[in-house]
Amino acid sequence: MSTRIFIIAHAPLAHALRECALHVFPDCAESLMVLDVQPEAPPENTLALARSLLESHGGAPLLVLTDVFGATPCNIAQRLVEGRQARLVTGVNLPMLLRTVCYRAEPLDALVQRAVVGGTQGVMQVAITAPQNQNTRPHDQNPHDHQQ
Repeated sequence: MSTRIFIIAHAPLAHALRECALHVFPDCAESLMVLDVQPEAPPENTLALARSLLESHGGAPLLVLTDVFGATPCNIAQRLVEGRQARLVTGVNLPMLLRTVCYRAEPLDALVQRAVVGGTQGVMQVAITAPQNQNTRPHDQNPHDHQQ
């Protein structure tokens, strides 16, 4: 049984991430639910909406992804996962989401690890030009300062 993925984030991030995931994995639509938390919506109403969206997920394991720890979407998600076969990961980004969609058939705990690793490895500083294409200037102290 495939894990369902539920993104709860500040509007319009959840829907935007879903669209990106569907662009790469068009077959994941059934596994991916989203809820954009509107700024004016009371948290209790948003929690009720999230619960109603989950009614259709059956007994499948659930991975909930949120954007910012301690913010309203995360607080709602924490209450949502209580008493369920579910896990919550915060700090969602596109690499994290693509990794979870790709491996959604794995056990829930393994999927959580893939999510965290995918999200972490997806964040890096990128040089503007490739080091092999950069000319060394005579005044540079160490020509390898730009390399890691």
